[in-house]
Amino acid sequence: MATKNVLITGGARGIGRSLSRGFLAKGHRVYILDIDEEELRHTTDVHLREHSSRIGSSVCNLRDVKNIREKVQDAAKFFGGKIDVLINNAGIAHPYWKDNKTMEAHETIDQWQAYIETNLTAPFAVSQASIPFMKSSSAQAASEAAINTPTDDAGPCIILVGSFRSQQSDKHQEGYASTKAGEIGLMHSMAISLSNLGIRVNMISPGKIVVVHESKSGEEDGITWKDAITEEDVELHPTNRPGRPEDIFGAADYLIHAGFVTGQNLVVDGGALRVKVKA
Repeated sequence: MATKNVLITGGARGIGRSLSRGFLAKGHRVYILDIDEEELRHTTDVHLREHSSRIGSSVCNLRDVKNIREKVQDAAKFFGGKIDVLINNAGIAHPYWKDNKTMEAHETIDQWQAYIETNLTAPFAVSQASIPFMKSSSAQAASEAAINTPTDDAGPCIILVGSFRSQQSDKHQEGYASTKAGEIGLMHSMAISLSNLGIRVNMISPGKIVVVHESKSGEEDGITWKDAITEEDVELHPTNRPGRPEDIFGAADYLIHAGFVTGQNLVVDGGALRVKVKA
């Protein structure tokens, strides 16, 4: 199986760290963008130290388009000029307004803007900056590659990490749910727009994924995935458990090799969306 160059935003902790580890374990090269310098240093220098020859990283502010473009250039240089896979994983993960606010509070408009810039504008900007390093040289080349490429190489792809909250919301999640729903539109629109460049675009929408152990503090405190599971987590999921970060890696690993899949939203939520909410 061909080695791929994988660029991951928000790859220093949580789901992103699991994605980084998973792709490195498969023999791929990984470049991480993250705003948290301490977590980024720990992940690259400690947690993933054994893969040091195949991992690069940069601190990046995803609310700064100029910074995004500079850091994507750095990633491309690390990879020798070619990006095979982009995973837009980073975003504001907390789904509720801060300080128990509701949308009636006017001060939530600043949080709304942060959601828009981080969860929706950033994936567009990172994707836009990555296209020159991913695309086939022409529409004809893309068509020929799709027909003639060996079955184990599905070509370049972009994956957006969304949320099942794009389809089902709790109270006071307007900023989070709206931007995650917007990512679905961004994903399927890009899938069509970039098809003539030979780039596939898909989305993974996680449900509740327990990630407290996928961090510097979680690692140092010896926390495991199982430690953070509650009885409610079991009751709410037909799978009888919440998600592991590795569940999202499995979905991503499938999508980067699924050459006939584009424009799709793969929900990985343990069946939570299928459970009827009790009145």
